[in-house]
Amino acid sequence: MDQLPAFPWDSLAGAKAVASAHPGGIVDLSVGSPVDPTPQLIQDALADATDAPTYPTCWGTPALRDAIVDWFARVRGVPGLGHANVMPTVGSKETVAGLPLWLGLGPGDVVVHPTVAYPTYDIGARVAGATPVPADDPDDWPEGTRLVWVNSPSNPTGDVAGVDALRRIVERARAIGAVVASDECYALLPWDVDDVPSILDPRVAGDTRANLLVVHSMSKQSSIAGYRAAFVAGCADVVARVLEVRKHVGLIPPAPVQHAMTVGLADDAHVAEQRERYRARRAMLKPALEAAGFTVRGEAGLYLWSTDGRDARAQVDALAQHGILVAPGDFYGDPDHVRVALTASDDRIAEAARRLAGFRR
Repeated sequence: MDQLPAFPWDSLAGAKAVASAHPGGIVDLSVGSPVDPTPQLIQDALADATDAPTYPTCWGTPALRDAIVDWFARVRGVPGLGHANVMPTVGSKETVAGLPLWLGLGPGDVVVHPTVAYPTYDIGARVAGATPVPADDPDDWPEGTRLVWVNSPSNPTGDVAGVDALRRIVERARAIGAVVASDECYALLPWDVDDVPSILDPRVAGDTRANLLVVHSMSKQSSIAGYRAAFVAGCADVVARVLEVRKHVGLIPPAPVQHAMTVGLADDAHVAEQRERYRARRAMLKPALEAAGFTVRGEAGLYLWSTDGRDARAQVDALAQHGILVAPGDFYGDPDHVRVALTASDDRIAEAARRLAGFRR
């Protein structure tokens, strides 16, 4: 394993101290951690399942696998999945970090990820001893590419890949025998687009799911980040390989969490309510950033990918002077942008917008 870099957010300690000293307190928009209450039906489901004396199954209960299959057909336009195609996981980050290792990748193997990307794609390759390579164009994938990460909607940019772009990735991966893993954790938060296709969508995958895997999380859509509730779906062979490793090392979602996931996946109303909360926060914060001189991107997801033209760290420091903490783009491979999260309460988002009215370069 290569020497791992320092955890990026540790480098924000100075800016956080400055922002925290603001007379009105810090408005922390540097992380994507939900703040809204967990829906009551999910809390009740968790409480109803606390009598759990038996070890749960790594593969998930039949009811949970049914719920995942039904959810993909109903919400993501992916019909025809079965129990062999799905599995719950302990959050989605563990899958992003662990997948190269679980697939048996190592020295000489390449893991491709987007050039501007969540840093754990890189870390997961390093943990396995493989080589991480940032590349957006399939023609740029090097020899030895065994795993390709797709992230749509993107964290941090909010960009969405359309059917044609995804199909090109799938076709190139199939030609070289690589697995495509698609991180779709923000798929239910579209703003400026009408279609957020899955890699498993028949328009993309065609008539086979071979070597395709989707990673999805309930953390954002259901405000249950603390439950560590996520799942994968796709190629039965890939799911089986991952399942075998996870059984050996005991990576099992707790039984009460599995039951809560089952109930939450069957209810679309709470997801729609949460989406509207984020929509309202975005409608408040985006124009405030633009009025303060920032250019803002973000078709979907929980972040406003923003820049005022300076180095990212200079932007972080300037915003910290106003009590606003954001994440610098160098965390994600872009030194010229900052990532501004929508995951703060309504009153703190309003406070950030108020402070931005006095922002000066």
